[in-house]
Amino acid sequence: MPVAVVTGASRGLGRAIAIDLARDGWDLVIDGRDEPLLQDVGRLLAGLGRRSRTIVGDVTSPDHRAALVESAGHFGSLDLLVNNASTLGPSPLPRLEDYPLAALRDVYEVNVIAPLALIQGALPLLRRSHGTVVSISSDAAVEGYEGWGGYGSSKAALDQVQHVLGAEEPRLRIYQFDPGDMRTAMHQAAFPGEDISDRPEPESVVAPLRMLLESDARSGRYRAEDWVGQP
Repeated sequence: MPVAVVTGASRGLGRAIAIDLARDGWDLVIDGRDEPLLQDVGRLLAGLGRRSRTIVGDVTSPDHRAALVESAGHFGSLDLLVNNASTLGPSPLPRLEDYPLAALRDVYEVNVIAPLALIQGALPLLRRSHGTVVSISSDAAVEGYEGWGGYGSSKAALDQVQHVLGAEEPRLRIYQFDPGDMRTAMHQAAFPGEDISDRPEPESVVAPLRMLLESDARSGRYRAEDWVGQP
């Protein structure tokens, strides 16, 4: 059975991706910082009859990343790595003139350095399976939204990491996937006090992502909306 590592799987898009893959026969290694929520997801995966390992921790920890890769190795392969875990940074979103530089370093550590470090650790397994890496991007990586300089620039940097990795690893599929706006805790934190109930649930984005994964699309950046309505 195929094996996936999905980071940030205790809630939101990561949770939705993990559950969908399990329903389709995948074995999962998932992580998150919220232990009760992560264990709830683990029980759901077990109920679907799939092998799964839930590892509580922070992707910025080298030991935690090593445990994720080691767990996938125990399952025998690694076919898919989904870099979903990320941080918004300060909320309300500050303008760049006021952005605390210590907070910006933290954003880059979570959103850029940690995903690359996890990819580095996972490459031997991914190469063996001719696997796929998906890193979750954002329209803030390519658009100039006021207040989104920290998060958006970190996602732009991650996009470029993926873009270069695609050139360096031609036998792998390396995707940047922009899901669009979603009704998540992170999106709510970006708009404190506002009603975001008009945004789609994360589950609605999984089908476009699965279409991408099951296609023969070359490595690159894709948006969920590009796959809506595809046969």
